[in-house]
Amino acid sequence: MENSQNSDVASDSIERVMISTTFSAHAKWHALPPDLVFATSDSVRFYVHSHIILAASDNRFHSLIPTLLIDQSSNPEIYVPESSETFNIILHLIYNIPSHQYSPSFDTVSKAVDRLSFYGIIAKAHISAKTPLHNLILSFAPILPIQVYTLAAKHDLLDLAIPASPHLLSLNFSTIDQEMAEAMGPIYLRKLFFLHIGRSGALKRLLLEPPHPHAPTAKCSFNDQKSLTRAWALASAYLAWDARPDLSIGALESCLKPLADHLACDECKGSLQVCVENLVINWSQVKVL
Repeated sequence: MENSQNSDVASDSIERVMISTTFSAHAKWHALPPDLVFATSDSVRFYVHSHIILAASDNRFHSLIPTLLIDQSSNPEIYVPESSETFNIILHLIYNIPSHQYSPSFDTVSKAVDRLSFYGIIAKAHISAKTPLHNLILSFAPILPIQVYTLAAKHDLLDLAIPASPHLLSLNFSTIDQEMAEAMGPIYLRKLFFLHIGRSGALKRLLLEPPHPHAPTAKCSFNDQKSLTRAWALASAYLAWDARPDLSIGALESCLKPLADHLACDECKGSLQVCVENLVINWSQVKVL
């Protein structure tokens, strides 16, 4: 049997039956053989262990698993309406094993997560930080940030929403349609709004701190130092006017560091450098979600 690139399926050349390679009839779990067979809508068989499936479900897998598995000589076969790709993700989640090697699409993963409740599986209980499916979904965040965040919000997966949120700092809220907003729900939609508002406000507050004046010298009096304060005020006002939550550290530095080119006093230059460095550090530490 050979693995397909994006599906956990192999074909029995004699009976022409498609069988999962991971969940085959010979796959054992802690030395226990499978005692249950699921057949998907595209006729792929998955051999599993009933005690593992039942432990993950609070409704006996949508009441599909019989109370008593009477005939122990043959594994009962149960039909499920999912495709093999989607059901494969669900079973890998139940067994807490990685499924990234099959390169599932985000749509497939999303469908699998959405179907968990149908089978009495609480997504939040199985998709937490560092779990295989959590890591797989998060891998889509750089290219599909709003889709990942919406999926996390829909199932109250805060451990997933938080690391996905940095990829949403440049989000245009006009791209959120009604369907997406309803899927997120009011709590996570509010979190997203306040993420943007909070970071913009934090940047404005940080920019209010000008470089500290130094003790007056023969070449640089307190009055002379006011030129740096004025220059900082103008530059920070420019940045604050369009205080974007995704403003990069490079953009901050490129706007503020050149102020030193117009300073003759080395102490003023040093004060400016310290102020910019502190601003960069504090901006990088502003929480994301």
